[in-house]
Amino acid sequence: MNEHCYSRLPGLLLPWYRGGHRDLPWRQTKEPYHIWLSEIMLQQTRVEAVKGYYARFLEALPTVADLAACDDDALHKLWEGLGYYSRVRNLKKAAQVILDRHGGVFPQNYDQVLALPGIGEYTAGAICSIAFDLPTPAVDGNVLRLCSRLTDDPTPIDLPAAKKAATAALAEVYPAQAGDFTQALMELGATLCGPNRPPECGCCPCQKICLGHIRGTAPSLPVKSPKKSRRQEDKTVFILSCEGRYALEKRPDAGLLAGLWQFPNIDGRLDAPQALEAAESFGLRPREILRESDKKHIFTHIQWNMKGFYLEVSQPEGIFQWFTEEQINGQAALPTAFRQFWEERYHV
Repeated sequence: MNEHCYSRLPGLLLPWYRGGHRDLPWRQTKEPYHIWLSEIMLQQTRVEAVKGYYARFLEALPTVADLAACDDDALHKLWEGLGYYSRVRNLKKAAQVILDRHGGVFPQNYDQVLALPGIGEYTAGAICSIAFDLPTPAVDGNVLRLCSRLTDDPTPIDLPAAKKAATAALAEVYPAQAGDFTQALMELGATLCGPNRPPECGCCPCQKICLGHIRGTAPSLPVKSPKKSRRQEDKTVFILSCEGRYALEKRPDAGLLAGLWQFPNIDGRLDAPQALEAAESFGLRPREILRESDKKHIFTHIQWNMKGFYLEVSQPEGIFQWFTEEQINGQAALPTAFRQFWEERYHV
């Protein structure tokens, strides 16, 4: 019965998709660079948030060669606010590989696409099917949810076996219109069969073959393994100002938020007297704590619990670089964990 479900998908999904779907800018092109960029941006990020970034990025860097040559600070600024900055660093690395190994032409072979930095099986499948109409499934959480409900399968979808089985089953039924089929699966998994809400089975093109709908199990699927708790880390953040300039430093070139600008910070949670002592240890002469603010930022496996001190100092000195407001807004990419303090600076 499962094989029958999959075999009928193209005949049901292609007419449904072509009859109307979300009008997204990256669906207006078969250009692999554009499709690649959109898929990387859409990882862990809402569609509505991506639209503006996508347009600005392509306006600034219209070709793979432009991306490969882009200065890292400018690249980070284009990505500022999207998070997961390793994505954009890998975009640049992959662009350089395309120039060096493929003569600047995006490869059209699945294995060569998969070998590019930052591209996994899902992204390679999406690029190759949408741009080149190759029968390469792109199986992400949305498609896994759809497959789980379609086949009434209680296997936790975060297990590798679930993704492997769904990919193999879909590969067997890919039609010649591979790009449209991939996008139809994405569309259904993001809308009628979307996350964090009951499935809209009444208007789903697959309702007659969906075992989850037929058996009444669709609302309880998919199953996921229990989540591991995030590691908690305390940070004290210093928003140091002097005569309209603010202290920044760069994070190390490897590790979390590698190479990005940040406000000075130290591990642990300090009180006000300790914060003043810490500022002195930076080689500064603190004048006044203007305000304190508590923030948190959640990464995939870590949560930062942050105490921020807005602190005025006598001279822009010490071990930091000092930026004007205009320079921070226009040049220095602050990751969201620190940018939330920057956006509150006028509340002092």
